Amino acid sequence: MNGTFISFEGIDGAGKSTHIDALAHSFKAQGRNVTLTREPGGTPLAERLRALVLNEPMDAMTEALLVFAARRDHIVQVIRPALERGDVVLCDRFTDATFAYQGGGRGFDWGVLTALEHWVQGGDSLLQPHLTIWFDLPASVAAVRLASARVPDKFEAQPAVFFDKVAAAYARRYAADGERFVRVDANQTPDAVWAEVLAGVRQKGLLP
Repeated sequence: MNGTFISFEGIDGAGKSTHIDALAHSFKAQGRNVTLTREPGGTPLAERLRALVLNEPMDAMTEALLVFAARRDHIVQVIRPALERGDVVLCDRFTDATFAYQGGGRGFDWGVLTALEHWVQGGDSLLQPHLTIWFDLPASVAAVRLASARVPDKFEAQPAVFFDKVAAAYARRYAADGERFVRVDANQTPDAVWAEVLAGVRQKGLLP
């Protein structure tokens, strides 16, 4: 596969969306084709599963299985074909989010999630982003930002202790695979955050 796969991670309220769009523009300015997508979601089936995961009550195992089912369809239908075409794939969340939300926030078994990761993303080699940009933000700051947001889904409505666990799980993934990550301090002005994002992508050699 000749494409470039970049994922964007962080707790709700971390402010990823603006910077995803800006990075897409930067790649397009270099003449690259860009596929913008998200998880859970990215295909008609995965979007239907997303609606269930975000809004319906269920236990952590059911959540994890639905998220990985959506991911499998997303990989087969969108991500792998785009990478084979040579596109830049910019994905709002990927597997790190499952470890963070279902593993950290919901307390689901980390080993089972690891097995699911290998089954769903496996094959000749494990499909992982070339780069993961982690928008690291204290849960208390995220809570203030979310207080004025749209009607929250069931995750956005969780208490601060839930997001503390999510943030800790992101830190655990970062510690285990630091070469894949760029950590961005999301508790700054948007311009300062964007400067860190751009510097991180350039440092990895993905943009001139």
